[in-house]
Amino acid sequence: MTKKSIIIAALAVASFADVNAGGILTNTNQNVSFLRNPAREGAIAIDGVYSNPAGVALMGEGKYVSINWQAAWQTRTINTTNPVFQLSKDFNGQPQKYEGTAEAPFVPSVQAAYNTGKWSFQFNFSVTGGGGKCEFGNGLGSFEGAVGQIAAGLRQFGVAAGLPNDIVTSGYDCNSYMQGKQFYFGFTMGAAYKVTDNFSVYGGLRVLYGSATYKAKIENIKVINAANPQGVDFGQYYDQIKPYITGAAQNYEAAIANYARAGQEVPENIINGYTSVRKLQAVESYREGVNLQSDQSGVGFAPILGADLKLDKFNFAVKYEFRTKMNMENKSTVKEAHAIDAVNQFRDGTSIREDQPSLLAFGVQYSPIEQVRINAGYHHFYDKAAKKTYYKMNEVGVSTRYDNKNDMLKSGTNEYLGGAEWDVTKKLTVSGGFQITRYGNTDEYINDISFVVNSWSYGLGAKYQVTDKVAVNAAYFKTCYDDYTTNMDASGVQNSFTRSNRVGAIGVDITF
Repeated sequence: MTKKSIIIAALAVASFADVNAGGILTNTNQNVSFLRNPAREGAIAIDGVYSNPAGVALMGEGKYVSINWQAAWQTRTINTTNPVFQLSKDFNGQPQKYEGTAEAPFVPSVQAAYNTGKWSFQFNFSVTGGGGKCEFGNGLGSFEGAVGQIAAGLRQFGVAAGLPNDIVTSGYDCNSYMQGKQFYFGFTMGAAYKVTDNFSVYGGLRVLYGSATYKAKIENIKVINAANPQGVDFGQYYDQIKPYITGAAQNYEAAIANYARAGQEVPENIINGYTSVRKLQAVESYREGVNLQSDQSGVGFAPILGADLKLDKFNFAVKYEFRTKMNMENKSTVKEAHAIDAVNQFRDGTSIREDQPSLLAFGVQYSPIEQVRINAGYHHFYDKAAKKTYYKMNEVGVSTRYDNKNDMLKSGTNEYLGGAEWDVTKKLTVSGGFQITRYGNTDEYINDISFVVNSWSYGLGAKYQVTDKVAVNAAYFKTCYDDYTTNMDASGVQNSFTRSNRVGAIGVDITF
């Protein structure tokens, strides 16, 4: 068995259902207005409570509320090549395909502002990360790869130990499933101050509450051999060969002791053989498969600063959100420490780091005529500075905690946005825009458990002014993802990743 374990894939989920592009854990679609024109950083409107809070102070006195509902649907597709898949009962000579479906049928958000004098007091509620659940009905390649590694190790041992041909492992079969749900609820309170009639500043604080549940099941693990071409229960098979494994371990231990007594260095083949046998002894704990549930929760805080400057037909804005330090507390069926990668990440009563990265955003809006507004924006998420926990097992089976997984990224996330709005009539506004997202992925960082890939998105929609005080927004947003294919690693594993995403939304803006 390699350093992968059966339950790694079920446990090390980072972000299952991010509704829209952003930093590794960040949703940027906090209002329907964003979906119909993503470049909102330079706009002056009630949705600016999230995208341009300083600019809200320039809207004039009054009370403003925006209530929004979004629904998102995603797929996540991984094609995996792994030599151990050749031992699978269902191997067809092609890369194995794993597809997950993610749904976020109800993603709410509320922006509110009270402008009086030079002050604008603001509140925002939104789902800043996650927002739904993702299911892989057939598990993942790292699930099957781990089971395949067990089968390969059993086969190698059987051949080396000279076991009867009818019981030497020739293949495997299993059923697997995984599901993850993740929600990061953000509550932001702040105030903007109008320094002059065309310049304002903002300061606020976001409280982030994270809640996540992960479930995994691997069952009906079967070993195929000549005596059982349809497969025999893994536990039953292990009982059959356990005496051979125990005997081999004892022989290796005796050999190592003899070399130690003689003051001689233990040959490498003896060490490797003993390590392999010890790993086979460890897999007995999976004889009943895996049926696991892990719940996490945590709270974090982050200041937010902003400024807005209006010059004739132009409006310029900047916003900086500080990093949100998140410690996610575990309540899990994993009660004791394990010498396996990622299992300790979900050990009951412990916590892990899942920071939300800081964000620097710039925006500009240009109005060549009163009825038309042209927008451009830029986001940079400082992903590499955000702490994220992972565990790595060394050669002797000791798993060590690290909080710097994001150091594996080449860079933070960059987004480029553009769009335009047109007031067709005094009541009807139509708009459209695009967003280009570029991540700093590396082969070392990306995996089939939770991944993002470069994309470009487009959105379109309309606002209708029902009355002087009530407007309705509707929008559609679609993201088109690139493929990311890793280089084949030393064990012959290669993965290709892609996704799909579409969002529909409706909202209402009210002025009191």
